[in-house]
Amino acid sequence: VVVSPMAQYSCRGGTPDDYYLVHLGSRAHGGAGLVCTEMVCVAADARISPGCAGMYAPEHRDAWRRIVDYVHRNTSAKVAIQLGHAGPKGSTQLGWEAIDEPLPEAASERNWPVIAPSPVPYGPRNQVPREMTRADMDRVLREFMQAARWAAEAGFDWLELHCAHGYLLSAFICPLTNRREDEYGGSLANRCGFPLEVFRAIRGVWPAEKPMSVRISAHDWAPGGNTPDDAIVIARLFKDAGADLIDVSSGQTTRDAKPVYGRMYQTPFADRIRNEVGIATMAVGAIFEPDHVNSILMAGRADLCAIARPHLADPYWTLHAAAQLGYRDVDWPVQYLSGKEQLERNLARAAQLTAEQLEANG
Repeated sequence: VVVSPMAQYSCRGGTPDDYYLVHLGSRAHGGAGLVCTEMVCVAADARISPGCAGMYAPEHRDAWRRIVDYVHRNTSAKVAIQLGHAGPKGSTQLGWEAIDEPLPEAASERNWPVIAPSPVPYGPRNQVPREMTRADMDRVLREFMQAARWAAEAGFDWLELHCAHGYLLSAFICPLTNRREDEYGGSLANRCGFPLEVFRAIRGVWPAEKPMSVRISAHDWAPGGNTPDDAIVIARLFKDAGADLIDVSSGQTTRDAKPVYGRMYQTPFADRIRNEVGIATMAVGAIFEPDHVNSILMAGRADLCAIARPHLADPYWTLHAAAQLGYRDVDWPVQYLSGKEQLERNLARAAQLTAEQLEANG
């Protein structure tokens, strides 16, 4: 079980504070094997919002190191950092305000210019991004490389490159947002060119013994967009570049998307990539029951399950799920063992009462 990346929009100047120590630390205590940061932005102008986390200054590295050290010192969980660049979806409001909309005129921070593969705005009120030049690409490459070096110095165990959800690297991959006529546009292989450059550059500075994953949108859910067949090609390209795992999400690349939601609705994409490309995958999206996780893993549809909103509602989701299933061989904080014992007794007693009631009712 993985605590999925979830934007918290609660940094000042990109620096994670005590809120992030409590937020990530409590979920590490909650039994997940891997806890992932939200998308950590590689430059100030790479942020989605003024509240987004960063890794573009030494003080960011030091603040993240404090959090990573806490998790390593007090839990058995590992910690992943997800690096990304907002691209055309940058300079917008906090998630609980008017999400994806530009900063209002009265905001304490003014809108900053945004960049993208092509001058295609994310929505009617969003900025028209400036089309990136080769000089822009080189600058962004350097920003990703520096962020990866600092992530290694901060002690992170895992690095994920965010190439999904319409952010900068995703915008290159998606044909609806990449209308370039140079070597970075046109065919799917060309559209993946710059994201692959970024991946290889990071892989070159990230410790060889530590894993790297890539999050992709496996379906744009819109006419003319990428399809699950395209996702197979995208995953194979990243596998060949050295990715250890594909984190398989979908959508959020265009406002015209019409996803078909449902329980575990993105898992079929992870299943295809795992079994057709031959690379480990992480399933994510509407996975919220312990049986969902077990069925995905036992059927060989994915290697990891990322769980997002259930972890917002319950930081100890994994420990509680294990108790519900009667699985006791899971690490609890030693300070909480009496709570574990009571929970297990109560669940066993409830199961017994249910069985007795069913028997009595014939």
